[in-house]
Amino acid sequence: MRYRTLGGTGIEVSVHCLGAMMFGSVGNPDHDDCVRIIHTALDEGINFVDTADMYSAGESEEIVGKALAGQRDDVVLATKVHFPIGDGPNTGGNSRRWIVREVEESLRRLRTDWIDLYQIHRPDHTTDIEETLSALTDLVRAGKIRAFGCSTFPAEDVVEAYHVSTARGLYRFRTEQPPYSLLARGIERSVLPTCQRLGMGVLVWSPLASGFLSGKVRRGQPVDLSAGRAGLNPGRFDESIPGNAAKFDALEKLVALAADLGCTLPELAVAFSAAHPGVTSVIVGPRTMDQLTATLKGASLTLDDAVLDRIDEIVAPGEDLYRADGAWLPPSLADVSRRRRPATERSAA
Repeated sequence: MRYRTLGGTGIEVSVHCLGAMMFGSVGNPDHDDCVRIIHTALDEGINFVDTADMYSAGESEEIVGKALAGQRDDVVLATKVHFPIGDGPNTGGNSRRWIVREVEESLRRLRTDWIDLYQIHRPDHTTDIEETLSALTDLVRAGKIRAFGCSTFPAEDVVEAYHVSTARGLYRFRTEQPPYSLLARGIERSVLPTCQRLGMGVLVWSPLASGFLSGKVRRGQPVDLSAGRAGLNPGRFDESIPGNAAKFDALEKLVALAADLGCTLPELAVAFSAAHPGVTSVIVGPRTMDQLTATLKGASLTLDDAVLDRIDEIVAPGEDLYRADGAWLPPSLADVSRRRRPATERSAA
């Protein structure tokens, strides 16, 4: 296993990070099996584990906490906050009120006194970024967390947060966690270059494109759209949807490339995500032991320039063949009123 420094923190993390999203009711409800998967990953040299408070409504954190008993000092532990947990108007978001409350719940579920990397799971434009950074800075000073980062922030929000932290004397985001795969290369345009300029670590998620690059999906073969990853995002796997044609075209070419290299498609996908100089660690999120084994086989795989050139011909640098983050839209797109002048102004024109 290879290791890289996480941004400017001085923390060494494995190039492959174990993602825990599929541990619990949403993925694998067998706690003992999930614990075995975590222990196997640690035995293989992974020292970086990433979860979130909202994964299976906290169940994922509980499983991770159980698995790390007696091994906590050997693991770089990351979790996230933002999405609503429970009912009520103040049970989510990036406010100081919610962050300070929810970090205690994460610490309890994880059975630990500190979190190595605490991440803001998505932007929240109803909360001033200074409010969020101030709360996170206080948590570092209190010893609750060691560092903090953001997840799936557009480049402009990353830059704004950097300048606010500098102007106000606050600690800054040390990491960003965006989606990145052979089929979703959009972060190469601005997010990755921005993080490189600011010295931020980057841990990327969904290298298998939500299971599309698992090797089980092929053109002309039926996919069960009610189970597994396809059940979570059926529209991404439905070949009858015209917008998916480019994905299936690229998929077949990538399968052929993997065959030429003598590796599996998942191995190629994970190796590609780790190849960018701006990427620190690639999150692999297995549901089963077989899935973990399949992705770890590519841990030592490196891609030369000729292979990367072939990939560029299949999916151009900076191109997204699907919208990688289906859980969030910027207000500039989600809020119609921000994209249209008032009807009175339009009629007057």
